[in-house]
Amino acid sequence: MNLPAPQTIAVIGAGLAGLSCAQALLQAGHIVHVFDKSRGPSGRMSTRRAEDEHGPWQCDHGAQYFTARDPAFRAEVARWQRAGVAAVWDARLASFDGSIWTTPHTPLERFVGTPRMTSPAAWLVQSLGDRALARWQTTIQGLDRTEGGWTITSAEHGPLHQRYDAVMLAVPAPQAVPLLAPVAPAGAAVAASARMRGSWAVMLRYAAPVAMPWEGAFINTGPLRWVARDSSKPGRTGAETWLLHATAEWSDAHIEDNAESVTATLLAAFAALGGPTPLAVIAHRWRYADTEPALTLGSWWNASLRLGMCGDWLNGGKVEGAWLSGRTLAAQM
Repeated sequence: MNLPAPQTIAVIGAGLAGLSCAQALLQAGHIVHVFDKSRGPSGRMSTRRAEDEHGPWQCDHGAQYFTARDPAFRAEVARWQRAGVAAVWDARLASFDGSIWTTPHTPLERFVGTPRMTSPAAWLVQSLGDRALARWQTTIQGLDRTEGGWTITSAEHGPLHQRYDAVMLAVPAPQAVPLLAPVAPAGAAVAASARMRGSWAVMLRYAAPVAMPWEGAFINTGPLRWVARDSSKPGRTGAETWLLHATAEWSDAHIEDNAESVTATLLAAFAALGGPTPLAVIAHRWRYADTEPALTLGSWWNASLRLGMCGDWLNGGKVEGAWLSGRTLAAQM
């Protein structure tokens, strides 16, 4: 039996969907080049590391935890656990409706990356091996299909010399639209139909542990949606850190506000819950944090163009949806 020749494939975006897709394509014998505009992998499974006059500190400011229901994803998470890059976060949780605190009674396992949320993505990049090339700080801004295959153009390096047999986009829907519109209007329409919402995150550093009766809280009133003691997650060492996430509605209404005013509002909301004044703060604006409602296509693939899309926004949202979307797209190709 003659096996098909390996193809050279560009995966644009090194969040979990893109890395899952790249992993599956490599397992099928193809050659994969991964591009991302950031300094490294992980997408919204992100951790900010900083150093100030008080010393070094870190805080997860994107996805806070993830669950695993699908058998294939559970098996993948088990691999991460064996590799030491993920663990169960057995946090004390609470919920606040503005007047009453309650304790959620859910037997749900919540996982986090260890020692930081970026760890599973970094481990996946290492496991890709020699058949994969990863290029960071490379912002893809154009796709062009020729007789020799796909060419891609980056803002930093211009047109790249490599020709690709297929291109997989693993980027937020609003970033996929301008890439697809000139070459695949149907794909651009799919991406344009997804409504992605923003989120403001504020990271807090303290000199000593903060005494609260919970490590994570769902807040159902005011500008806050989620508050967590980040340093309570497994594998964390060093400074006491907390994370504040604003609601999608509040974030969208204030997405263009400056970081100082956002920080002041969210700190006041945290103080109303009993939170003390931090030593240091960092605010981060996620323009594309989640999709409401998320699409349920799984992925999008055009066989004649050899062009596809994957991402959590195509597969119900969440970390698990991102990983499964990447695998689905690879299988379609």
